[in-house]
Amino acid sequence: MINWDDFEHIHVIDKLRLILNTWWNIDLLFTDEKGRIKGISGKFQLKNPASHFLLNKEICQNNLSEVVNKAVEDLRVIENKFSIRKWEMVGYDIGVFPINIENDFMGCVVAIGFFKDTSFPQKLNEVRDRLAAFQCPADFIDKSLSMFKNLDDLERQHFQELCDLVVQEIMTLHKEITSREDRIKELNKELGSRYKYDNMIGKSKPMQNLYSLLDKIKVADSTVMIQGDNGTGKELIAKSIHFNSHRKDKPFVIQNCSAFVDSLLESELFGHTKGSFTGAIKDKKGLFEVADKGTFFLDEIGDTTPQMQVKLLRVLQEGTFTPVGATEFRKVDVRVIAATNRNLREMVEQGTFREDLYYRLNVINIRVPSLKERKEDIPLLAEFFLQKAVESKGGTVKKILNRKALEKLYDYTWPGNVRELQNEMERLVVLAGDETKVSEELLSPKILELTEKNKIQGARLQGKLKDALEELERDMIREGLRRTGWNKSKLAKELGISRAGLIMKVEKYGLDKRKILKQQF
Repeated sequence: MINWDDFEHIHVIDKLRLILNTWWNIDLLFTDEKGRIKGISGKFQLKNPASHFLLNKEICQNNLSEVVNKAVEDLRVIENKFSIRKWEMVGYDIGVFPINIENDFMGCVVAIGFFKDTSFPQKLNEVRDRLAAFQCPADFIDKSLSMFKNLDDLERQHFQELCDLVVQEIMTLHKEITSREDRIKELNKELGSRYKYDNMIGKSKPMQNLYSLLDKIKVADSTVMIQGDNGTGKELIAKSIHFNSHRKDKPFVIQNCSAFVDSLLESELFGHTKGSFTGAIKDKKGLFEVADKGTFFLDEIGDTTPQMQVKLLRVLQEGTFTPVGATEFRKVDVRVIAATNRNLREMVEQGTFREDLYYRLNVINIRVPSLKERKEDIPLLAEFFLQKAVESKGGTVKKILNRKALEKLYDYTWPGNVRELQNEMERLVVLAGDETKVSEELLSPKILELTEKNKIQGARLQGKLKDALEELERDMIREGLRRTGWNKSKLAKELGISRAGLIMKVEKYGLDKRKILKQQF
């Protein structure tokens, strides 16, 4: 079974829908294996007023299901990939594109609101009569008739390719989500801690890649470097690594390296002896000693001074350190996980971070995706943080964001990442009071304002179809390169093009790996 809500805010699908809307006023729906309409929350909000009016009527929904089911039956006989046919009840045409995953029919992508042949003017009169029979408001009828378009052969080819891309995207995402969920269940069969992998919220491709990497390193004891922007959840990743390792019953210790000046940080990390400095009235264990046999999470490692880096290097290389004021080494068995939001590679080149320490820390590198790279996860995260905030205030009634509020969250760039989203949900719970439905008016002003970037992207889709498709192609290739680790052979196979063709497109769109990585930092 497909969870159709998973695809409601997928970036590529949203973009394809927008292209169909912009160029041909065509609306895109999903239907399940029984022909029932899925994938739209609440009342239908379609661009075509006639379709909007009709599909909020149960009789029209049921009739559309019958038409879709008949199209699927016919396609099984003639073995075509799709069907374009007249929706007799309303007079205009629909496109039916079945979704088959591993020979199982899962549902359809359905495009509605266009004409495919040259009898266009006569059909408009027929549609007018059908809409009037359903008592559709006169202004709805007039606006709808002005929106209908007749697709010529070339336009119909582009239309079919766009709809097929939606089908392919749904198939790929469903397979990956199912695989990820099966993998997570397997990982957690023997785990009882609160830091199980499935406590990380997200079904997006970047998060699936992260889960896969965490699965691979759970039995290792190597040093780990976690890199990511502030608010992305680096500490949660570190805890997950520890509590899924053989050290899970031993201490997990955290220290932010930017919280102290060098002298105090040294005492915190390595401890001190009585009388070693003013105020040292007794011996004190350092955090490395406290973390013995466990895991030590060093956050903001990029903020340490060169002098402190020398001391950290010795612990990592030899497992020994000397407390402040002591003369004898002490030995510990500690797994170190370091984190930073800075580009340590550049710091090494600038001479502000030791190269030997960098390579010692960077045995296993984990990059945590920013929230703008995993926007598909925003609905899941928002729902989780809303309920968490409700429960923290002693509430029991579930709060739900309305569709417009969710769309605003999806459009926002989230510079503060997951932490900013959590704070926003806590704010909404306070402002919403006893209301169960949370509207967009309660969102922060910064979220309500459309960003200039979104305006530019919207403007791009008003240009030529060729430009819009190239923008989509560029996004798909960029995401595919990141997902496959720049494995061009693998990506070319996924996209159904030759490796040479992919290389040409990478050069055309400026997607060279070095340029992309430089942009990220």
